[in-house]
Amino acid sequence: MQRLYSKNVHSAPGRFGAALCFSVFLFALVLLDCRPAAAIPMFARKYGMPCSSCHEAWPKLSPFGQQFKDNGYQMGNERDAPIYQNPAYWPVAFRITPNWHLENNHHLPVDEGEGGTTYANVHTQGFDFGGLDILTAGTLAKNISFLLVPSSDETGAFHFESVNVRFDNLFNSSWANIKVGKFELDNLLSEKRILTLSANGGFYQNYHFQPYVAPGTASGLYVFGLGDNQLGMEWMGHSRDDRTRLSVSLLSPTDGNPDFQAGAGGAAGNTYDVYVAGSHAFEVGSLGLQRVGGFAYFGHAPTYAKYTSGGAPVNGTGTGNEPYYRAGFIGMWYLHKLDFTTMYFYGHDSSFLGTNTPSNAGTEGLPTGAHAPTWNGGLIETHYTLNPQMVFINRYELIRMSQQALDTNPANTGNIDALTFGFRYYPFISSRAGFAFHNEYSIVWQRNINVTTAGLPIGLTSSSLFFGFDFAF
Repeated sequence: MQRLYSKNVHSAPGRFGAALCFSVFLFALVLLDCRPAAAIPMFARKYGMPCSSCHEAWPKLSPFGQQFKDNGYQMGNERDAPIYQNPAYWPVAFRITPNWHLENNHHLPVDEGEGGTTYANVHTQGFDFGGLDILTAGTLAKNISFLLVPSSDETGAFHFESVNVRFDNLFNSSWANIKVGKFELDNLLSEKRILTLSANGGFYQNYHFQPYVAPGTASGLYVFGLGDNQLGMEWMGHSRDDRTRLSVSLLSPTDGNPDFQAGAGGAAGNTYDVYVAGSHAFEVGSLGLQRVGGFAYFGHAPTYAKYTSGGAPVNGTGTGNEPYYRAGFIGMWYLHKLDFTTMYFYGHDSSFLGTNTPSNAGTEGLPTGAHAPTWNGGLIETHYTLNPQMVFINRYELIRMSQQALDTNPANTGNIDALTFGFRYYPFISSRAGFAFHNEYSIVWQRNINVTTAGLPIGLTSSSLFFGFDFAF
């Protein structure tokens, strides 16, 4: 893989223009070959249905696809049984994305001899590939479903993205479903089915934001992402038509890591987090199915380890737990071929978490001028589905600090603006394989997160230009 490094980006506009012209040329070519999309792997093979039954644009679910998922990957017919074998059915899918991408980072901290730090404009480009997901899901017996996703990064280092079993329709009620294991939170806006893939645009900024203690110092007592799969147990219930959905999850405070590897220095506390979510859908004339919902995460993180061994915290002995909260409202709106999602997001950390301060010293141990950091965020994401093979994507996110962890912080320390846009074209989607030509540009502005050698706060601007072939088979 070719990869170039430089402290300036004067040549980037020329490369950007050439890459953009190449993308437009390919776009024009593929528009000449628009055939109806068929199906995607695994469940399409099992049930012999077109992919458009469950997906608006793979991997984004349609209302029917969401209902199929909520019902434990069951259609309610004879093909639900795990012993049913269509000759074309293989209950495993592989997904990976070879690509070319260009990354620009303006004011990136870099080493400058004798342990010093300076800032450079770093430009990289070249051919690459994403990690590999191996997906298998279905039923073990009637009303017992499962999802298993071994996943690797680009180096081949594997972890388990999802490992869960779900007991569906207990007592013959759609309101009684219990899931146990590692799973995605019941987010109405799913990060696991996001349509963007680049280094800057392949996740939701609001889901993973944590405030800066001060310019140059990130919050380090805990790691949490609302978009990360978590370990625990979930109750989920829904109406028969799936218009109304409710869920409550009891979770280990490890951000999905096994063996209590989280919290202060890697030691999780002996507490449980709680996540609640609910949504309701309704028809608006011929415009389509609209859905509104809300969510709240009530978390706790340890601020120090009760026991250490060889200087390292003993897993599971984190203590001095302090609270943090995440909450928001989401609307998913459809206007024929155009749909857009809106989200308001609120975050709050304890003053101990926000300032990286162990709580065993009490409030007297907090730095002068310490506060519980709070922030507000927003998102609007649009998709225009020109036809079953072409979808245009646009997303804008913002995060604004309403209260800094320290009085000495500039008021906008950590604020984020993020813009992502692109399109996905599906030359074909068959019952054996799915294939998408993916094009994306994403740019993120972060305010005052670094400090210059003169002690002045400075921001970081990062951008990604991404062309890839996203396929599953």
